[in-house]
Amino acid sequence: MMPLRVFIAVEIPPSIRQAIHSQTESLRAALGRDLVRWVPAENMHLTLKFIGDVSPASVDALAKMLTAETQTCAPFALTVGGLGSFPTPKRARVIWIGLHTPAALTSLQRGLEAAAARLGYEEEARPFSPHLTLGRVRQPIGASDQQKVRIALEKTQIGALGTVEVTAVHLFKSDLKPSGAEYTRLFSAPLKSI
Repeated sequence: MMPLRVFIAVEIPPSIRQAIHSQTESLRAALGRDLVRWVPAENMHLTLKFIGDVSPASVDALAKMLTAETQTCAPFALTVGGLGSFPTPKRARVIWIGLHTPAALTSLQRGLEAAAARLGYEEEARPFSPHLTLGRVRQPIGASDQQKVRIALEKTQIGALGTVEVTAVHLFKSDLKPSGAEYTRLFSAPLKSI
């Protein structure tokens, strides 16, 4: 059987995705598609743990792990707003929308990371930095294009876009297609009921 490429994430409601799309229209127009690979609004999510390729038989164990971890966390809210880039504005590779997150999210993410490691999945080396990926700057990039990206980011101000009530966490599979990634929800685990 073909392996599945999977990750654990929080879904972003359509109203917030639409607000992001509207607020970033001028940025997307300024930079175009040749310079940045923009994430379609319907694909925006908050990744908590990228697992990678797994056998279809592993999905059940991941679902059980996800259920066990989400039962330790009560629902919480995330505030969406702000714009930034990784690693720095001068050398932007990933353009993102910010998230103001409670300690509950960090705790949940750490628990998922540790539980996935116990199942044999590699731990993420970089610290968790909650964000919604808006686009990826195409590489390699020349100095003039890098400056164009930096200036466009500096000119774009994005305030508060809304609040996401997180009541469940999901296991998704990602199918990489020529038209871009296509995500399918495989399993949902509700957070602890209060």
